[in-house]
Amino acid sequence: MITIKTEKLSRKFGDLVAVDDLNLEVEEGEIFGLVGPDGAGKTTTMRLLTGILEPTDGQAWVYNKHTVKEAEPLKENIAYMSQRFGLYEELTVLENINFYADVYGVAKDKRQESIERLLGFSGLLPFKARFAGKLSGGMKQKLGLACALIHTPRVLFLDEPTNGVDPVSRRDFWKILYDLLKEKVTIFCSTCYLDEAERCRRVGLMHKGKLLRCESPERIKKEYNAKTLEEAFITIIKEYESK
Repeated sequence: MITIKTEKLSRKFGDLVAVDDLNLEVEEGEIFGLVGPDGAGKTTTMRLLTGILEPTDGQAWVYNKHTVKEAEPLKENIAYMSQRFGLYEELTVLENINFYADVYGVAKDKRQESIERLLGFSGLLPFKARFAGKLSGGMKQKLGLACALIHTPRVLFLDEPTNGVDPVSRRDFWKILYDLLKEKVTIFCSTCYLDEAERCRRVGLMHKGKLLRCESPERIKKEYNAKTLEEAFITIIKEYESK
């Protein structure tokens, strides 16, 4: 099943083309990684796919919902954890999760089991009474993920979720993501860490709004005779710039 599909998706801001003619398909239960330099168009792509922005041209569907014509019902099936996901530092871990349960309209008599599962799932159960402002960076990211998952979305969008997080917390965060795959959740993740991109089933390289390459990490490295994705991507960008 194709969970995310775009057709000639584009977005302009004045004369700046942030996303340029994007054609992409992502399958159900896949971790797809979107990588590229700052300003490549990754965050704009996320905002288009989640219905926050409308495209200048083209169209997109997520979980069989058109991102413009069906923006409201789309929200029931997706979660978007942005780079500035809003945690309330004066609230405890448990209070933050309950707050987002209210935001997403999760009935009070049906949320307790989900909350307990998410606290255990994220390793936050021993810290449920701790104020969010007292958590480490890695724990805040786990709490943000738990809040995003409270309404059981089928598609999860993560915009550089481990940026600035220590290596151990990054490893733990990715373990949680792999556990989500067992539930057939589709994960669309942008990252600035190319070692993390290696963990994805497929990766897309964006540069100046263009999707230059989309394939499994192993195939990309093999095609460019590269030891790492970084080495391969530098070659791909140089080839694009030389045209």
